[in-house]
Parts: sequence; structure tokens; C-alpha cells
Amino acid sequence: MRGLFMDAVDDLADVFRRVARPDDPPVDVREQEKVTPEELPALLAGYDFVLDDHSAMPTAAMRQCRGLRHVIFLGTGARSYMHPEELAELGITVHIIKGYGDTAVAEHAIALMFAGARNVARMDRDMRAGLWTRTEGPQLTGKTIGLLGFGGIAAEVARMAAGMGMRVLAWNRTKRSAPGVTFVALPVLLAESDVLSLHLLLNDETRGFLNAERLGMLRPGAILVNTARGALLDEAALIAALRAGRLRHAALDVFETEPLPAGHELTRLENFTLSAHSAFRTPEASETLLRRALDIARTLA
Repeated sequence: MRGLFMDAVDDLADVFRRVARPDDPPVDVREQEKVTPEELPALLAGYDFVLDDHSAMPTAAMRQCRGLRHVIFLGTGARSYMHPEELAELGITVHIIKGYGDTAVAEHAIALMFAGARNVARMDRDMRAGLWTRTEGPQLTGKTIGLLGFGGIAAEVARMAAGMGMRVLAWNRTKRSAPGVTFVALPVLLAESDVLSLHLLLNDETRGFLNAERLGMLRPGAILVNTARGALLDEAALIAALRAGRLRHAALDVFETEPLPAGHELTRLENFTLSAHSAFRTPEASETLLRRALDIARTLA
């Protein structure tokens, strides 16, 4: 079995070499940005498996990659880049990696929550422009955080939020329980959350889940945080809610289109904080992610 890490950028090549072992399956490392669909057939020729960090793998292009049998996607959001069921029909199995960065993503969600509450990004931006902007924001101790979806990342957010004195509510599509977390119906979650943090997996049922109607059910002045997937929410409806002042602030790490195009309307909003899909990017999480990817590759031989 021979593999290719086809988009090892942002220091991932160095991390990969650090965690690789002599007895791992051979993997060639391509230190270039994302691959275009047109490049895939030639690039993947001769390989049995591929590690994919952020490159789209549409079914039409993958149909021409006849020797490939496995895609090891570096994370859980493979559906944002490919259609696993359609690839399975071609004889290509898609593997995902769960739990490698739960703490990293949760810490980033908490950081975005604080940044949104206290307008940190705006003050930083204005001071660099020579302005002295002082803003007022709510204390979060004693406030309610609502977790939309409850898996490993949400459990870590719950632990951190409870530790700082927040009331923690959650809603999940299947029944869950957790210490210190009160599970409620979706309308209750939206109505009572001072901060709403998204933690749903993206699939056909959750795409566009937080639409205009549900955004309208949020408590006026709420803060929205998304470190899950951009397609979970309706960006146009979000922009409208922010412009109307119904939402105090939104802080997003993920977007419908990535990288976010220059001049995108979201970048022109004062009550908006952006980060570049980097919630999972810690040395600890990256090492765990790539080691687990190699462990999957070992099982394919």
C-alpha cells in the first residue's frame, strides 16, 4: 500500500514527518495548496490511499481515479469536500478522524465567545488605525450558553463554560445526558441562550439548519459562535440579523465559502469576529490527527 498526503500545507508536512514511524506505510508528501478536481486523476495515479486535509474530491473526478481505494480525511467534515456514499459506489472508502482536537476546538469556541462579548477584534482593529474605541460588553459569568448539538467538542465547551460559572443548556438530535448540562427542546435553547455555540455535524438534514426562522427565535442581543461547519447556518439571514441588531455579535471560524472571498459582506460588519477555520490548529491536535491518520493507513495494508 502506498499513499499520498496531497495538500500538506500550514506546517502539516513538518508535523507529519515528526509523527511518522519507520514501519508506517510509505506516504509521499506534497507541500502545495489544495488540489483542483482536474488534477486529481493524474495526481492520484499509482496510489492506494490519499490523505486529504482540505481539497475537494468531487465524484466525477474521482471516478477517473481507478486505482485509489481509500481516502483518509483529516477531520470529521468530509461531507464538505466529497460525497462519501457516491465514492463508496466507486470502491473508494472514506475514513474520518474523530476526537483528535476536541479540546483545541472548544478552547477556540470559548475564545470567540469572549472576543464577541467584549468586541476585542474591533478595538484591536481601530487602535491599529489610530482610533481609541472603547466598547462595553456583558460579563459572561452567570449567563446562559446554549450548545446546538452535543458531541465531544460540545462536552469540552460545557466543561469550560460551567467552570467559569455559566449555565449550560444543550439540544441534540438524539437523546444525550451529561453532568452539569440541562438538555432542553430546541425552541427553549434558542430563546434562553445568551450565547449560542454550534456543534452539529454537517449532513443533508443539518445543512442550513440555523435559518432565518430559527435565528429569529434567538434571544435579542445573543452572541452566535460557530466552530463547526459554515453550511449549518444561512449566512444571508445571519447578516440580516446582525445588521438589524437582533444579534449582538457573531464570531465564526467556518464559512460557506473558504477561503472567505476578499470584500465579503461579513468582513464589513462591525459586530462580527472572523478566524480562518483554525479552531483545531494546535500542535497537540495536529500531531494526534496525523498519527491517527497513519494508524488508519496501517490497517489498510
